[in-house]
Parts: sequence; structure tokens; C-alpha cells
Amino acid sequence: MKRFLGGALAISLIATTLVACTPEKNSTEEKQKKAVETTDSKSYVKLADANYSYEFAKSLEQFKTNEKLGYRTAGSTAELQTGKKIANEMKKIGLTDVSKDEITVDSWTFKKADLKFTDAKGKTHLAVLGGYQTNFDTKGPKTFDVVYANRGTAADLENLDVKGKLVLIDINQREDWWINYPTYQAHLKGAAAVIAVQSKGYAEVDGSALNAQDICGPDDAPAFSMSQNDAALLKAALKKQHNKLQVDFDAKSTVKKDQKTYNYYGKIEGKDPDSYVILSGHYDSYFDGFQDDNASIGLLMGIAKGLVDSGYKPQKTIIFNALAAEEWGVSNTRYDWSTGAYNQIFRVHPEWVGKAIANLNFELPAYEHTKTNEIRAVYEYKDFLTKFAKTVPTVKGVYKKGISVVAPLRTWSDDFSFSLAGVPALRNDFQDSEFMHTHYHSQFDNEKTNNIKALQFNMNLYGLLAMQYDQTAVSPLNFTTRLEEMKKTLKQDVLKDSNVSSDTLISTIDEAISTAKQANKKVNEINSAYAKALQAGEDKKAAKLYKESRDVNSKLLHTFKLAQDQFVRLTWEDEPIFPHEHAQNNIENLSAAIKAIEKGKAQKALDDYLFAVDNNWYAYDFDKETYQYFTDYVMNQPADRLMWGAGRVMGHEDLYDVISALQEKSKKPKANLDAETKELQKALENEVSLLKKTVKEENHDVQQLKAELEKIK
Repeated sequence: MKRFLGGALAISLIATTLVACTPEKNSTEEKQKKAVETTDSKSYVKLADANYSYEFAKSLEQFKTNEKLGYRTAGSTAELQTGKKIANEMKKIGLTDVSKDEITVDSWTFKKADLKFTDAKGKTHLAVLGGYQTNFDTKGPKTFDVVYANRGTAADLENLDVKGKLVLIDINQREDWWINYPTYQAHLKGAAAVIAVQSKGYAEVDGSALNAQDICGPDDAPAFSMSQNDAALLKAALKKQHNKLQVDFDAKSTVKKDQKTYNYYGKIEGKDPDSYVILSGHYDSYFDGFQDDNASIGLLMGIAKGLVDSGYKPQKTIIFNALAAEEWGVSNTRYDWSTGAYNQIFRVHPEWVGKAIANLNFELPAYEHTKTNEIRAVYEYKDFLTKFAKTVPTVKGVYKKGISVVAPLRTWSDDFSFSLAGVPALRNDFQDSEFMHTHYHSQFDNEKTNNIKALQFNMNLYGLLAMQYDQTAVSPLNFTTRLEEMKKTLKQDVLKDSNVSSDTLISTIDEAISTAKQANKKVNEINSAYAKALQAGEDKKAAKLYKESRDVNSKLLHTFKLAQDQFVRLTWEDEPIFPHEHAQNNIENLSAAIKAIEKGKAQKALDDYLFAVDNNWYAYDFDKETYQYFTDYVMNQPADRLMWGAGRVMGHEDLYDVISALQEKSKKPKANLDAETKELQKALENEVSLLKKTVKEENHDVQQLKAELEKIK
């Protein structure tokens, strides 16, 4: 995108429309316009400067561990230097109580990975590689043999001698598997390291693009990334040499356990020092990391500066939190990202829980990912945000379709950790953007991607949203949305076939919805009366209403934490689900697989159903040792290693042997599949038992939620 370097943008104060909703001009629209045009909001919008945010974001690129590629990673000198710069800027713009919170992480410093080889034309070629969070130090240039192993599966490696060699593979991490699987598979066969080339999925912007992701594996199974252009030359040279080629590799990648890094925050003190609105973004990055996440730190600082410069005096204390180690921070765990945020809210400042009514987290905000600006939030804030979205001023040229609100949160960013702790969270959404396929986590995520208008829009949106949260007496949580969604996810055909009755659960959910609506009515009444008192300048009345509502606010946040504890679970692909969905999904696929096999369609069972049961997709292409390793490190690791993922996966059906047998027998039309059918029946019985247990527990938990809501209404 062409960046804008001119003066202040002309801001239109016409309210955006939300999806297909068009307000009537003489009623809702006028109220919306009036809400926007308050003295505080007008002053903020006038002074909030996206150019300041851009320049500060750009300045963060000066700190790097790899002089050729960038990288500002967990616990590295570059991350530490960046944190200090952010803290100094917080003080400079006028935030108070600027604090440095020490956290423990596994650090990663990636210095270099330069690979020289003679190409098919006899010319020396230098390929600069990207890195993953593993240990590998050649201590200067070292000669290695290179072999090409297709996609790095067990079958691809079976007849290759890779011991002590560099193994070149193609990978599609979006559609096939994560980097840890082929890397560990090669490691078991003695490979020195894997060099991965993104075939599709990520880094599609250009043939010279590299990619970086979290490794989700052990640090002694090294991996690096190579561009498609360099890989094409290397493959041609390998082909000419009959897959036997020597290269000179000069690499240094270092992981150290239990190192120190720091989260930073500054405040705008409010009248209530013990009630918070938290804004956050992470400052570690791959490559230059302009969108992910320099621009988010720029946005964070820009909102803070805009609020300070406007003279805004908050009711609550607004915290601006710059977080370390989001991309990666713990070695050898499935949940190795969002380490800084998890530590901040679970270990360093657990006292924020119950006091913070919202976390506004930012990711990749200086890019127009879609024509609709999406806010992704917890279920309970969907109604509040949908109403608020109608009051946000437009910026000409971006987000022509307005703002939409989607739920629930996903696991890819720090807001998820905050929400699990009990702080209702949201973020600007980015995951469904084409940017994720093209520029994300590549060296093309640089300042050239900056869209100053998108950044200004988000600055208006989230600065005004912080003010809106600040001007509520109690947390505007509506539990109806989560309960209604929970009810929708109950698949009656699966439940009926499993002889699991959901009648009691549905009845309990309906009763809880009724109670939630009454509680929400009270919340709206309190916040409406408080807002009117503030707008009328009736400070004493507002203070009285605020003081009287503290108990309700505490109960709302306590109930939210209960909902997070009881109703948020994860699939083996890290998607948030309700507890019953785990067994329900497995039953659906196991039942269909058994029926297919009984009809003599073993291949259909493999192609359409068994891959969707837990993590059994990986049983198709990797050795049992690899499959078991990455299963055990979810099911059998201590909670402090699993962090935000601890206890969120409901269970595991090990179908490795069944899948292996079916793969072999599917080639034989008359093969006896009784043994495999029997094993699948056992797995199905396990999941039916789990579903019965889960539905019973959910009924109890919904009753408990209802009881808490009764205390509010």
C-alpha cells in the first residue's frame, strides 16, 4: 500500500452502518451522531495522529538479531532494546506509573543462516535462510550434504540416508501440517536440520519470500526456511548431481531455557484507580514485522498520546500494555505462543482480573484486510460492540462496508490469554485476510504495507471504544449470546444416535437465557443512568451510581470468569469449542467411518472421516513415534508448560494402528476389516461415554452460571 505522509486526515463524522442495518435518519442516526460529537470524542479524533503511530512503528525496526533479515524475538537483545524504547516513549507522551514487569521465557536469538552452493550452471549462489526456534550453531561455515525429501513424510524419508545431512522439504502449513512434524520425523532419522520451502499457504507474495512460524516442537530438532526461488536453484543442482550435493552452511540459532524478558505498561490514571480498561499489543516480531506487530505498538502509543493530548480525564484507569514473547516463548509445547500475555495476566498481575472490564488487543492494524472492519470479541461483548460500532466515524476510502462484530475469540493472539484469565477481550480481526497467505510472517511484512487510512480508522475506533468502556458503570456483558450459541451447537441427530438426551440441558440453557436477559436489562439500566449523569455533568449523581454498582460489576466479571473456565475448550487444531463439541465431532466421524467400512469403502473412511478425529490426520503420513510424541506433549505435560492450553483439550482417540492398517488393506478389495471395525467401535463407545458425561457436566455448569446471574438480576 502507498503510505500517506501528508497532514491530518479529514475525518468524516458520519456514522458507519453495521452489516445490513441502516438506521433511520431522524432517530437512531441522530442519536449516534450526537454520541460521537461529544467534547471528549471530538477532541480525541482531532488529535489522534496516525502519522505519529506510523513513524513510531517504523522506528522499532532498528533493533534486530539478524542483520540481513531482522527478527526481534523472545528474550533476545533486540527484544530487550525495543522494550526499553517503548517504555521511554510511554513516559515521553505523558503516561504515568510506567512499569517494567519481569517474566521468564525460553529465549531465542537467530543470528544468521547463510547457505552457499554451486548451482546447475556452475555458479556460486548464496541463499539467506529464515529460522525457527531451535538450536543450531555451525561455528562458522561448515560443509553438509543436502538431500531432497519431497514433503518430509515417513514414506518420503524411508529410503533416504539423511543422517548428518540437511533435508530439503516442501511444506504447506495451512493445509497439510505444521513444521514440527516433518522436522521431528527427520530428526529421528538423524538429520542435521530441515530446510522448509513454503509451497503454498504462507509467504505466497513472491518467490523470494521466506516464512517464520512457531516451531511447536523440541529445540534439538533444527529447522530453517528457504524461498521458492532459492529452492528451485538448489533442487536443479541436486537433480544434476542425482540428489547428492554438498553445501557450505553458516548458521547460528540459539534457544536458552528460563531467561528474562519484560512486559511494559503505562497508565492514564482514572478517578477509580482499581478499575481498568487494558489496551495491548506485542512488540516481538519476525523479520521487520511492520504489521505484526510494530503497527500495533504504534496504534497503542498513538491512542495513548491522543487521549493524553486531548486532556481526557477517565473514570477508570486506562492501562497501555506492551507485551513480549507473543510469537513464541516456551520450547517444546503445543501452546508456545502468547507467552508474554499469559505470564502478564496469570502470573504477574492476576489482581487485574475482576478489576479490568475489557482488554482491547491489537494485531496487524495498518492494513485493510477486508472491506468490512471486523472486531472479534468474546460472546458476551457482541451486543455492546454492535451498538457501539454504529457511532464510529468513517475515514474516506477504507472500510466501505462499515464494521461487523464476530465471536468468539480465536487462539492466535494475546487477547485469548486475557479472556481465559477472566478479562473480557477483543481484537481487530485479521485471520481471514489474504494478507495471511501472502505477506504474513515474511520479509514482505514491511512499511510498504502501511495503509495510513486503515490505521487512522482503527485509531478512531479503538480510542473511542476505550472511552466508551470507561464511561460504563458496570461491565456491559450479555451472557445470552454465549448460551444461545451453545444451544445451537448441540447436534440432535448425533445425540439421538448416541442415546444421549439433551432435553434437560436444553431446558437448563433456556432457563439460563431467560435469567441472562433479566441480568442484561439491569446492566443496561445501570449503564444508561450512569451515562446520562455523566453527559449532564451531574458528577455527584454519577459517582453515587458508580459506587452503588460495584457489587454488580464484581459479580458480572466473576460470572464471566466462570463461563471461560467451564465452557471454553479447544480442538486439536486450536479452535475454541464448547465442551460437548469434542465428543460430538468424534462420534459423528467415527460413526460415518464405521458405516463406510461396513459397506466395503475403507478408502472413504480414510478420506472423509477418520482424519477429523482428534489429531489423527498426522497418523496418515508420519511414524508412530512422531505421532505419539506430539500427542503426549499435549496430554502429559505439566500445566505450566501448556499455559493457556492446559486442560482445554477434552481427550484423545489413538487411531494410529487402525489408520495404518486401513491404508494397507484399502488396496486389497476383499481384505478382512473386522479388527479395524472393532477398534473403531471401541473408540466410538469411549466418545459416547464422554458425551454423556460432558452433557451432564454442562447441565451442572449452566445451572451454576444461572445461579450467578440470579445474583445480578
